[in-house]
Parts: sequence; C-alpha cells; structure tokens
Amino acid sequence: MNPGKILVAQSQGIYIVKFLGDVRLNLCSTLDQYTDQMFADEFFKTVIIDLTETDCIDSTCLGQLAKISILYKEKYGQLPTIVSTRDDVNRILTSMGFDQVFYIVNELVSKVEYLEELPEQTVSEEQMKKQVLQAHKLLMDMNENNRDAFQDLVKSLEEN
Repeated sequence: MNPGKILVAQSQGIYIVKFLGDVRLNLCSTLDQYTDQMFADEFFKTVIIDLTETDCIDSTCLGQLAKISILYKEKYGQLPTIVSTRDDVNRILTSMGFDQVFYIVNELVSKVEYLEELPEQTVSEEQMKKQVLQAHKLLMDMNENNRDAFQDLVKSLEEN
C-alpha cells in the first residue's frame, strides 16, 4: 500500500482535501487541525473531499470526515461533498452511513492542479487517544450499525 498523504488546495473559500494512499490514524491530527483552520477562515464557503486516489481509510479518519460534515451542516444547513470512484471505498462509505451525511459523487467537475501536501502533525499519546475517541463517538452517532460496531472500542478508550 502507498503511505497516506493529505493534499489540500483553497481558492476563494473553496477547499479541496484529497486523500492519497493508505490514510490512517497518523494523519488524523493533521486533518483535525486543518479542519479547525478551514472552518475558522472567514471566507470559507465549501469543502470537497476527494477520495479518488484513496487506497484505504481507517475508522478514525472516517470519524474526522464525520466531524467535517457535522460542522458544515451546522454552518450552512447543507451536506458537503465526497468524490469517490473506488467501489471498495464506496462500500465502506455506504456501510458507515456516509451517504446520509455527505453528497457522494463519482467525478470531480474540474481538475485541481495546485494541491499542497499537509505536513503531518505530531501529538501526544493523550491527544491522539482523545481524537480517536471523538472520531469513533461521531461515527457511533451516525447510525445504529456504527454504534454496535464501535461501542466496545469507545467504552475501552473511556475506561483507560
């Protein structure tokens, strides 16, 4: 598998966040900090999540995407967009209920050429634990299947 990367671009308040390769826990702090910056931008209008080159995405990163959806819906009353062309990734998104909290489309209207890689953020073990817990709680709140799938993990994280 290709090591994961997050590429970003922004123009006139439109943000593109592109996941490449195997996107896992080590990139969640990076994504969380970028999400906070994005929503703090007074010119922020919309965000498009591009998963067209994502080989694999773990549940903690999915929880971070759920956070983006929640913040976007609170701010604008609408759903953000995910672009995904891979059947395996689409199955994960659908099984986790992402089709209810994102518009999922199979092509990007135009090609983005000026993406920059987000530098990976280093956080303490305690901060990482909090982010994993928050991400999985968000996933659990999306639907009953997710609640069943992650309740033991969340309980374990809360107890430790």
